[in-house]
Amino acid sequence: MSDATDPLSPPAYRRARDASPPSGEKSRLQRLDAMSQALDSQFRIPGLGLRVGWDAILGLIPGVGALVTLGPGVAMIAEGRRLGARKGVLARMAGNTLLDMGLGTVPVVGDIFDLFFKSHRRNIALLKAEAARLTARHQFADEIHDGV
Repeated sequence: MSDATDPLSPPAYRRARDASPPSGEKSRLQRLDAMSQALDSQFRIPGLGLRVGWDAILGLIPGVGALVTLGPGVAMIAEGRRLGARKGVLARMAGNTLLDMGLGTVPVVGDIFDLFFKSHRRNIALLKAEAARLTARHQFADEIHDGV
């Protein structure tokens, strides 16, 4: 029996798991998701199965990769703030962006690091989880307010 049909499963848990952000926030998250996909995982390296994006490719040009990482990273953090994300989530996102940018400036090491550390994909995952948490919290508050 799945959690969604299990009468013993807490209703709040089911709502939180199934919650999705409102359509305006959802479209912004979808745009950021597409951007993070292009930057971190757009292309597959044949034979290796590794996925790389424009961040890793442009990172081969000294200084360019760091700039490519910084702009979208700041945009995701700003969106997280607009969503009302917790400070801890915003700090993790900033840490991911700064780590990627900082190590990305180191020749060779940064290029290898970019193959495995996908800061934009990590940040969008944090944003999606936070958006779902906030949506579930608002839905729960609405139900309590409505007396359900």
